[in-house]
Amino acid sequence: MDRQEIIELLNLRGIQPSAQRVAIAQLVLGTDEHPTAEQVWQKASESLPVVSRATVYNTLNLLTENGLLRRHALKGVSSVFDGNPEAHHHFVDEETGELRDIPWDALEVSGLETLPDSEITGYMVVVRGRRRNPTTDKIAQRSRKEGAT
Repeated sequence: MDRQEIIELLNLRGIQPSAQRVAIAQLVLGTDEHPTAEQVWQKASESLPVVSRATVYNTLNLLTENGLLRRHALKGVSSVFDGNPEAHHHFVDEETGELRDIPWDALEVSGLETLPDSEITGYMVVVRGRRRNPTTDKIAQRSRKEGAT
């Protein structure tokens, strides 16, 4: 998102678009990255050397409270902020810690209605594993085949 789109979006949500808020929002909205608050502060500090951690945390919380971001606290990963407003799931690469989006329709969840004493208001699937490298996977498969002969 460009600066003007961010300003318009903040105004629509009743958020005063200060220079610091706009700069922070530009780092997290409209991207497929899932940064931690610390990562946002580090990036923001490059263009706004006087921005405090408190300003970054407060801005991220404000954007979250206004539905522009989602905060995910995933085991093994620091809390991250997700600027993708569409319904989607996540893949956590256990080797790198990278968090990637999975399209909503790529997974099917069933049986939610059978959970006892529960009223489901939403859900998100988190898949854990490691990213496959097609090149090394082919080499490994070839080596296994050659070793079997």
